[in-house]
Amino acid sequence: MNELKLSKRLEAVASYIPKGSILADIGSDHGYLPCYAYLQGMIEKGIAGEVVEGPFQSAVQQVRKTELDHAIEVRKGDGLEVISPNEVTCITIAGMGGTLIQSILEKGKEKLAGVQTLILQPNIGAKKIREWLLENGWELIAEQILLEDGRIYEILVAERGESQKPYTFNKGAYLLVGPFLAKEKNDVFVQKWTHELAHWKKIVAQLEVAAKTEANEAKMKELGENIRFVEEVLGVENS
Repeated sequence: MNELKLSKRLEAVASYIPKGSILADIGSDHGYLPCYAYLQGMIEKGIAGEVVEGPFQSAVQQVRKTELDHAIEVRKGDGLEVISPNEVTCITIAGMGGTLIQSILEKGKEKLAGVQTLILQPNIGAKKIREWLLENGWELIAEQILLEDGRIYEILVAERGESQKPYTFNKGAYLLVGPFLAKEKNDVFVQKWTHELAHWKKIVAQLEVAAKTEANEAKMKELGENIRFVEEVLGVENS
């Protein structure tokens, strides 16, 4: 992977960047994504944000090597600390857990002034991000699920708008699995949720013979609801 050839996952993330954007890539690692986006004519300029010293230095070297210092600025800081309000129009955050991405957005809410598009790629916990978008006036406009090197990734794209719009039908299930992904229901989606169903049912079976504690009862209730949601989406008959 380099500034000319991204991984399948990051290439998919880049494909959602609106042309002419001013981009902030948060947790940019080597800075490949903003460099690629600029070289492909997707963005006018970009910021690569990194909190960890090693990846920050890697991004600095990457931008220098590709002679993109005039277009890509590498900044060190935690989450959205690296940008100012009304400085960028598009933010990408890829390769983290959903809870961490949610936390970055929540902590940096005031920095989102002027941002038109959020492109978020959680490794796990996409539901947390959908919930945050819903509560904060961001409308989910596209989703993608893909398989790369044996791992399944989801991409969520949001713009400011009617945050309730994608959830007019089966809100609980759609927050869990994704409204656009549920409608498309591709092979990767079916693979992911079939596996999750089997996993959850195994846990429920264990909890049913375990001690009846409050925590166990709450967990069983949560898993039971998730199982029902996913079975509805997949069209599985209740067993």
